Amino acid sequence: MSLFSTASNRQVNIGLTLLRVIVGAIFVAHGAQKIFVFGFDGVAGAFGQMGIPMAGILGPFVALVELFGGLALITGLLTRLASLGLLSTMVVAILQVHLKNGFFAPTGIEFPLSLLGSTAMIAITGAGRWSIDSLIGHRKIETVETKKIELRKAA
Repeated sequence: MSLFSTASNRQVNIGLTLLRVIVGAIFVAHGAQKIFVFGFDGVAGAFGQMGIPMAGILGPFVALVELFGGLALITGLLTRLASLGLLSTMVVAILQVHLKNGFFAPTGIEFPLSLLGSTAMIAITGAGRWSIDSLIGHRKIETVETKKIELRKAA
């Protein structure tokens, strides 16, 4: 493998799987913390203090998006949809909370921007070969191909 060669399909799928699982685990941890440690009321209160509009609705909603979106990334199920939901939460977090604190962690945009870039990458590329999305997609392709063959035989 050369430093300057294009990645093989196998390498791309390994990279996508690693990215999905790691980013998914981060979101699961944050969603679980919001739900099971702070609770919906605690999250709503914190969102309200941060100036997030409709905090009583958006706080619990974000907690659920993070938890279930993270699980979706880990398994590779509805990956693009989950990535868009998670990406949206990071855009709002950056604009509403972190931007005023500059770039660097722990309060700046550095960490949510990393998650934004990661979820954007996954939304663009999809889950990769080693995912439930891929299994579902291949089954659909096989079904269509089988029907085409059956139609040719019948004609």
